[in-house]
Amino acid sequence: MKKRVVMALLAMSLLSTTAQALTLEEARIQGRVGETLTGYVAAISKDKETLALVDRINKARTESYQQLADRNNIPVDDVAKMAGQKLVERAKPGDYVQGINGKWLKK
Repeated sequence: MKKRVVMALLAMSLLSTTAQALTLEEARIQGRVGETLTGYVAAISKDKETLALVDRINKARTESYQQLADRNNIPVDDVAKMAGQKLVERAKPGDYVQGINGKWLKK
């Protein structure tokens, strides 16, 4: 019985941690991250939670870009740059994007 209670408490704590994790959309709205022309998201805010999110997102993007590059027999950097152009163009008003000069601009 105690084991079940402990397991239930552990499961609840894991679920609450996952539910409280920062999402990319939340980070964008809060001005903590922005899109770059390189195809990757970059941290504007340098707190631990934002940096962890940026790392997770960029790892997933790298995998996706590599798969597309392999399928189309083109360099992965070309895929990333094409994606970066689209992501910057599609950024919503109020989102941050990094210009070619490296400065952050609010759309």
